[in-house]
Amino acid sequence: MVTAAFSRPTQSACDMTDTPDITAKSWLMVCALGIIWGATFMFIAVALEGITPFWLASGRIGFATLLTGGVWWALGGRLFLSDERRWAPLVVIGVLSSALPFMLISWGQQFLASGFVGVSMSTIALQVMILSHFVIPGERITARRAMGLMIGFAGVVVLFGNQALQSSGDPLESLGRAACIGAAACYAISSVMMRRLPPVDPVGLSAITLLFGALVVIPMAWAVEGPPPMPDGQTLVIVAVLGLIPTAGANLLRVLLIRSAGPVFMSLTNYQVPAWSVIFGIVFLNEPFRISLILALALILLGVGLSQYGALRQLFARSR
Repeated sequence: MVTAAFSRPTQSACDMTDTPDITAKSWLMVCALGIIWGATFMFIAVALEGITPFWLASGRIGFATLLTGGVWWALGGRLFLSDERRWAPLVVIGVLSSALPFMLISWGQQFLASGFVGVSMSTIALQVMILSHFVIPGERITARRAMGLMIGFAGVVVLFGNQALQSSGDPLESLGRAACIGAAACYAISSVMMRRLPPVDPVGLSAITLLFGALVVIPMAWAVEGPPPMPDGQTLVIVAVLGLIPTAGANLLRVLLIRSAGPVFMSLTNYQVPAWSVIFGIVFLNEPFRISLILALALILLGVGLSQYGALRQLFARSR
C-alpha cells in the first residue's frame, strides 16, 4: 500500500521517475503556480468574511472535483495507462494533497502569527528533497541542490522577518505550529508518492485525487461546523474562482509538473508563493513596502538558480 509507493522503483513503475524532464514549459508552469497560489490568499481573506473555514475548503474542493471530473469524463474517463493499477496510493495522495492539509492549516493558523504559516509551507521543498533522495533515482541530493534550497528557505525567513517565529501567546500555539508543519509534510509526501505512480492520465489523476479529498473534507466540515451556510453572491463567486483556478487548474498543473519535471522542481513553487503574496498585498491591498522584500527575492532567486543550475544550463543550451 503506502509502503509500496515508497519502495525502490521497478522497471515497470519507473518509466517516469528516473530522469526529470525540465523544459522551458516546466519553468513557465512552476512560475504560473507561484503566481496563482500567491494570489489565492487575498481571495481567501475576502471569502472568509462570508463563509466558515472548513466549508470554504469544502466548496473549493467540491467545485474543483465536479469541474475536473466533468472534463475527464468528456475525454473518455480513462485513468491507468498500463496494466499496473495502484488504487491504495491514490486514496492516500488524495487525502494528503488536499483535504488533510487544508484542514490542518485552517485549524492551526487560528493560534499562530501569520508569518509562521508561510515559513512552514516553505519547508515543503526541503522535505521533498530528503524524501526524493531515498525513493526517486533521478532526484539525488547534491551539495549544490541542498545549498540552493537552504538559501531559498533563508529568503522566505527574511521575507517574513520577525513574524517568522513571533509568538502569538495562545496556549494552543505549539499544536498550531505542529499542524502547519504536518500540512507541509502532507504536501511533500503526496508529491513524492504521485511521482512514483505507474503511467496515468494526468486529468484523471487530478480528478481522482480531488474526489478522494472531497470525500474526506466535506463530511469533516459538516461534523465540525454544522450544515453548510448560505453565503452571499459575492462569496459564492469567490469560492467558484478559488475552485476553478487555484484548486482545479493549479492542481492539474501540479500533477503535470510532478509527473514530468519531478517533485523537487515542483516544490520550488513554495518559495515563490509567499513572495508573490507579499507583492500582491503591496500592489492591491496597499500594504507597506519593506526593503527586506528585495533581499528576500534576491535570496530566493539565488537559491532556485543554484538548486536548478543543471536544468537552467540545459535550457539555455537548447535555446541556442
